[in-house]
Amino acid sequence: MNENPEQPQPPVTPEPAAAAEPVTVPEPAASVPEPVATPEPVAAVPVPGVPFEGVPAPAFVQPVPAPVPGPVNRPRRRGLIAAVVGSALLAGAVVAGTGYTVVTVNEADRDAGSPVWDFPRTTADDDDEPAPATGLAAMLVPYDEEDGWGRGPDLGEYGSDVHMSGAQAADVRKESLRDLPRSQRRRLERELDKQRIEGMAMRSYLGPKADEYVGSDEGFTVSVVLSRMESRAAVKGAATFQGEFLDTLDLFRKGPAIKGHKNAKCFLPPKAADQKLDLMFCSAYVGDVLVSATASGVKPLDTKGVAVFLRTQLDRITDPGEAV
Repeated sequence: MNENPEQPQPPVTPEPAAAAEPVTVPEPAASVPEPVATPEPVAAVPVPGVPFEGVPAPAFVQPVPAPVPGPVNRPRRRGLIAAVVGSALLAGAVVAGTGYTVVTVNEADRDAGSPVWDFPRTTADDDDEPAPATGLAAMLVPYDEEDGWGRGPDLGEYGSDVHMSGAQAADVRKESLRDLPRSQRRRLERELDKQRIEGMAMRSYLGPKADEYVGSDEGFTVSVVLSRMESRAAVKGAATFQGEFLDTLDLFRKGPAIKGHKNAKCFLPPKAADQKLDLMFCSAYVGDVLVSATASGVKPLDTKGVAVFLRTQLDRITDPGEAV
């Protein structure tokens, strides 16, 4: 009977006590220090991390471009002003006039080197006898190789010899103001709306000694625009506005006088050593015809030669705006 009480001992096996081993596993405890131990953020050091936050970085970036616009904007502003001048003197038709073309070439040549001109080449069609000019076109100085006045560069997309109706001229005049500063564009648009143009003729010339213009220091080109207005009062008002507009810019030097034509005014741009091309803008009126001319050439421009040409052009128009 004593053997029976000895048998209940096996259930006391401390097997469950051995199972307490998993409790001893400090697996969770080991994983806890891992995030704490990872000094990755601490290793990053908050000091170098600050610039990447983006606070000081932009502060240094912004001042850098600030000084750059100063010199960069100056030639651009000068180009825009020159474009405005071309618009005023060419009665708003500078898109098709050498005035605007030359300003564009001038700005490009600051970095590109010598001026490059694309002159129209003579073709078989050019040798044909042209039809006699009429109206405004008949008032323009004719191309004459003996006098040294040849066909000049194209006036924008229109060629070197252009005639336009009043409606066409009005569209071109408005289009020419598209890229100008807003305040100046609006002022010119208001002025153009007051003017009722009935027709326009434009022609460009290669002056004497300009056959090899690219390599010549004396040759120049001239573009002339004749605009017929509805009345003498309109012409006088347009010419007066042009003069006043240039005066308000307060940038231009007085050009040569045109003998025999007191109302003619010529202007020269401010002297600038970095400009390779020189310009001269002139405007005048005879009867109901407004005459605008833009000359350009490698410095120094032959201003006396341009004045002689303009006098020849004005002498061809008699009051009330008929060809001599």
